[in-house]
Amino acid sequence: MGEKTQKNLKLAFQGEAEAYFRNRAFAIKADREELPQVARLFRAMAEAQAIHAMNMLRLRKITGNTEENLERTFGTEDFAIQAYGELLKVADEEGERAVANEFSRTRDVEEGHRKLYEKAIAHLLDETEGNYHVCKICGYVTDSEPEDRCPICNAKKEAFFTVE
Repeated sequence: MGEKTQKNLKLAFQGEAEAYFRNRAFAIKADREELPQVARLFRAMAEAQAIHAMNMLRLRKITGNTEENLERTFGTEDFAIQAYGELLKVADEEGERAVANEFSRTRDVEEGHRKLYEKAIAHLLDETEGNYHVCKICGYVTDSEPEDRCPICNAKKEAFFTVE
């Protein structure tokens, strides 16, 4: 595939992924404003954008077998941890305390993600099954029963949802 086309597919994916999350946020806002039909429209559009984004990924041919995919995501977590450290410094320098706090929290969560990927790589062929629990406040993920409070953002146990 041509270099420009590969770059354009990546840009298209990024745009569709951003549109997905933007429409999800708009749906939440419409629900809060008690506009259920508009919220449904935003959710439907978000799902359409998710389909577009998946199509762009498919065309980029970036997925490998599961072991390769785990190793790739493990590597991206290292990059994310370093990147959030740099983003945090800039936010601190500019006095953006709320942004700095979010970058710090996200960096800490990414470290947990990295550990879970590492664990999955080490046990790829094990037949052990289990669920993951995700904090809907900060994105912390655990493969064990959540504590009473999230170790990253201190949210109550009720803030976790289970991914089966």
